[in-house]
Amino acid sequence: MTYFSNVTKTILFAASAVLSAQAFAIDPYFATEDGAIRGYDPVAYFVSHKPVKGDKSFSYRWQNTEWHFSNQANLDAFKADPEKYAPQYGGYCAYGVSFGAAPSVDPTAYSIVDGKLYLNYSHSVSQKWEKDSAKYISIANQTWPSVKAGNVTEKN
Repeated sequence: MTYFSNVTKTILFAASAVLSAQAFAIDPYFATEDGAIRGYDPVAYFVSHKPVKGDKSFSYRWQNTEWHFSNQANLDAFKADPEKYAPQYGGYCAYGVSFGAAPSVDPTAYSIVDGKLYLNYSHSVSQKWEKDSAKYISIANQTWPSVKAGNVTEKN
């Protein structure tokens, strides 16, 4: 009986080691119970030039994520071209993605660069990002496929 319990323990230990080393894909878009971008309207960043909280009565499910909009016009614009308005790197912190991580975001810490929306973890992180956004975008574009596959250094 001891032999079998030792074998079972060894098998369970080996299985847990394999599973813990295996990478698990992250969600395609960062979302909370409030939806993508913590419930903020992705189109508003472009048309209102500021973050605007969305309204659940103007909702749309895209990429298995719930998106909220502040009005019908913004909802219609997103439906027509979601790739144009959705944040880069799945809405995870752009600065963090450039370091191989997938941190959460503060929807008010954002930048629009070359017509694309980038979100960051905080205003202080956003300030670092803005000092050399072209460099961080270049790096994040290279690391994003690996991060998206679940090969992240951290996730919060």
